[in-house]
Amino acid sequence: MSRYDPDDVDALLAQELSGFDPNSRTGSSGIIGGTVTSWRELTDEEAAERWQALREWVEWFTVRYTVPISIVPDCWWRHGHLVEELSALHTAHVTAFDPADSGFGPIGWHERLAIALPRLNRAYGGGCNNGHKPTRPRSWAGSTDEQEWETWTTQAHAH
Repeated sequence: MSRYDPDDVDALLAQELSGFDPNSRTGSSGIIGGTVTSWRELTDEEAAERWQALREWVEWFTVRYTVPISIVPDCWWRHGHLVEELSALHTAHVTAFDPADSGFGPIGWHERLAIALPRLNRAYGGGCNNGHKPTRPRSWAGSTDEQEWETWTTQAHAH
């Protein structure tokens, strides 16, 4: 048995809802953050827009945070590992500073940046100070002895 009179509960509920307009919304109900780019699956139709957004952010980021050219060279976009790291930072930054964020985004961004800086430092091996020097890509073509592989994979090797 409830100690509240049902009429009182209805009156309180009506009072609470009296100013509610279901057609008027404040804030955003959209997804927080930016678009995540899977560079591996990027289509030609998406490419120009995604590359331009990343370029603008990288140029802002490297100036704002005084990132030296020894970490992010002018030819950063030609170094896949750097593109992946910078793209992840870009997405985290856009998400952290989304107007719908609860307020913890900026500190979270700086925490992520602190964790990412050593990786960013390792992502570029240097050598492009006097123009881009392409990294020799790794290739698996012909590097695995298939017979040895087949023999190896028939056992668990757990001991």
